[in-house]
Amino acid sequence: MRSIADQKVDELGGRLSVLTRQRRDHVKLEDLLEDLQGTTGVEQGRVLLRIYRLVFPHAFAEEAVLWPVMRRVLPDGHELTLQVEREHQEVNELVTALETLDTGDPAREPVLARLVEVLREDVRDEEDVLLPRLQEKLRRTRLRGLGLAWEVVRRTAPTRAHPVVARRPPGNVVAAVPLSVLDRARDLVDGTVLRGPGRAAPVLRSISTGLGELAHRVEHLPMMRRGEDPSTSRADS
Repeated sequence: MRSIADQKVDELGGRLSVLTRQRRDHVKLEDLLEDLQGTTGVEQGRVLLRIYRLVFPHAFAEEAVLWPVMRRVLPDGHELTLQVEREHQEVNELVTALETLDTGDPAREPVLARLVEVLREDVRDEEDVLLPRLQEKLRRTRLRGLGLAWEVVRRTAPTRAHPVVARRPPGNVVAAVPLSVLDRARDLVDGTVLRGPGRAAPVLRSISTGLGELAHRVEHLPMMRRGEDPSTSRADS
């Protein structure tokens, strides 16, 4: 199998193919990870917010659209997708931990370094193993159809870490709408703070905290955990 990183757009099924869309996001992610290096404070916060807005909708669309197909068409689809779901879960937990650490906290750097490492491992696993296996089984028309479905889900998916929500349907599908609304509202507030709103900053931070707490309560609803594999489950309070 050839990695999708080494294939031309036409080989991937054209620009509308889900494989092309996946690789495009992976390239953007690597650029952002490069931008993240050496950043601190507000600058680091801005880059991280862009990473979150790319990574979490991308992973959500994979788990809701692509991995169920892979489990149907590949005899080892469950094992393959579960490995990536575990990586996605670790990313969620790392980001959740990162958000509790101040920029000057010495514990922050190793968490950030591990986050970058896991994100790159996830890309390699997808481009070198999962997506080529899917490519072997599906026709170009099917890859394009999946590309459309993946894009629709990605554009309406949550943009923040939610480690308690199931990594599989139906839990993650049920969680999509309420968490996406809360996350995107929080993104707007945090983006405003990071642009330097001056005296309004404390109020905006309080609003962001409130939105985060509300999302935390929503993700703990029992229906949001349905379908979860035990190895990616986090039943914390």
